[in-house]
Amino acid sequence: MISAFETYLHTHAGLTGEEINRISSAATARSIRRNELILQEGQVCRHKTFLVSGLLRTYGIVADGSEHILQFASENTWTLDAESYDHQKPTLFNIAAVERSELLQWTKPAFDRLLLEIPALKAFSEQLIANSNHRSRQRLFTSLSATPEEKYEDFVRLFPDLLARLPLHMIAAYLGISLKTLTRIRHAQLKR
Repeated sequence: MISAFETYLHTHAGLTGEEINRISSAATARSIRRNELILQEGQVCRHKTFLVSGLLRTYGIVADGSEHILQFASENTWTLDAESYDHQKPTLFNIAAVERSELLQWTKPAFDRLLLEIPALKAFSEQLIANSNHRSRQRLFTSLSATPEEKYEDFVRLFPDLLARLPLHMIAAYLGISLKTLTRIRHAQLKR
């Protein structure tokens, strides 16, 4: 598990071997089952999580019991509830495994120390945060302005590898459309 993470850092972050070893040694490896939560509404997010393998979803549940998915995290991505993590306050969201997953996690104090001691990690982290903010803004705009068909086409374009890994109800919950509407859209596409 660590070697896959070290390859990721070597490829994407421009860190030295020694820096990569320091970051890896501060992590705790964890395996989680399908549907297992790594963060539950009301808890404080105390870990930065790197997904080595598997698939996670971040979601909230509204008063009527319906689920709204904010994001998916697949291999070689980071996840956390940033507001809860940064301010150490209870989260409004859940993070759960869609499928069996292998994770590396760092406590906030350990990761904060690494950011102070390794300037290249801090720069890489800031780049990841900026990229995440840009994607979130684009997703919000699409959610507000696109038709259900356009939302689905955008999802297919951005996440073609997730189509076979996700149940339709989760895709619908991510797109903010009903399962019935998503089924109709997919059926219409098959007729074309």
